[in-house]
Amino acid sequence: MIDKSEKFSWLVRIGYLSRAILYSVLGLIALTSAGKISQGTNGIFKAVEDFPAGTAILWLMVIGLFAYALFRFASTVFDIENNGSDKKGWAKRIGHAGSAIGHLALAYSAYQFASSGEASGGGAQDAASGVLSVEFGGIVLGLLGLAFLGTAFFQAKKGLTGEFMHRISAQAPNATRWLGGVGYAARGVVYAIIGWSLINAGFLSGGSDKVKTLGDAVASLAGEGIVFTLTALGLLLFGLFSLVLARYRIIPELDSGGKVPSFRA
Repeated sequence: MIDKSEKFSWLVRIGYLSRAILYSVLGLIALTSAGKISQGTNGIFKAVEDFPAGTAILWLMVIGLFAYALFRFASTVFDIENNGSDKKGWAKRIGHAGSAIGHLALAYSAYQFASSGEASGGGAQDAASGVLSVEFGGIVLGLLGLAFLGTAFFQAKKGLTGEFMHRISAQAPNATRWLGGVGYAARGVVYAIIGWSLINAGFLSGGSDKVKTLGDAVASLAGEGIVFTLTALGLLLFGLFSLVLARYRIIPELDSGGKVPSFRA
């Protein structure tokens, strides 16, 4: 019989597998098909849908991305990765919240493609428009943008320092360090673009059409030559790194009451 802790672990690992598919496809599309990357995030899921058993893969991604988002929300609320409650710790935890929100949006987009074969409406732009329509909505978007910028900083720092390795089993392949280093750097670039788009829409009144999703952020670099190529290659490597994490990431265990205790590396 599988206990709660093992179920939690498997859900998180499915989340990393989904993230591996997402970023690998994103990197491949960016490097090989400019037409599809111009479609933004929808182009990613459309490409997955065209795979053999594409709909089944999409449903796996729905579950996995949702599970990963819950994991990141738990990282924020319960501090399961021991980031602490000082300013630096809360900056990381708020960054996890931003990541959770982003992956929830991706899970919803995957769900739309899995259930109907297409995404309806403008996705993130429609959601941003709804937020801007309420009082203080611009501030909310702007603050979310700052959270993404904070996440971008910590992604780049992770890539440079390799601090992510202490949460990965020693049995992981030798290439894990450089896969993660390059991947986190590329992801930092993308998160910075998303963050700035939210700040532009919220604080600078740029409008909801300025908000960029993961695919949109990469597409916005399409005219930047080597920067675009290196970022796309980095995202592909981040997908491979996420595949390693699906197997070798050290997952915090649930206690007997089904709650997540503090993580110990």
